[in-house]
Amino acid sequence: MNKNRQMKEAKVAEIKEKLEKAQAVVLASYQGLTVEEDTQLRKSLREAGVEYKVYKNSLVTLAAKELGHEGIVPFLEGPVSIAFGYEDATAPARVLNNFAKDHKKLELKAGIVDGTIYGSEEVKKLASIPSKEVLIAQLLGSFKAPLSNFAYLINAIKEKNEAGSAE
Repeated sequence: MNKNRQMKEAKVAEIKEKLEKAQAVVLASYQGLTVEEDTQLRKSLREAGVEYKVYKNSLVTLAAKELGHEGIVPFLEGPVSIAFGYEDATAPARVLNNFAKDHKKLELKAGIVDGTIYGSEEVKKLASIPSKEVLIAQLLGSFKAPLSNFAYLINAIKEKNEAGSAE
């Protein structure tokens, strides 16, 4: 087997591993971004814990077909980047969508979340879901509010009873 084929097979194996490991994968067209914009995008993705790669479409196609994700193959045309979210399933979509709002050259193409393939509109909807940390904070806040109100009520009753007994 020649060295070129071995390198390609290793790349396909790497892509397959990343696709399997990721909670969410988002494909985006980045054609027209400047080097400075691309650097800024990569920094934002890195800060969100998202891995961002550009692979040959033919290699991604092979890996996707081996994993049964043939549905993303039509989106692998032209320059396509891939964002892999391992910790937060909404992070790749959220960061790419926020960046695309200010940089019209970046276009969300498709995504895979838990094995389900979504088009660009569904990926944009996914981007609007808050991160896991924000959702947990909101949940805890909703628990705290009734408890705080209850404690305030008990304290008010206690103060009223103390005021009534002082008279």
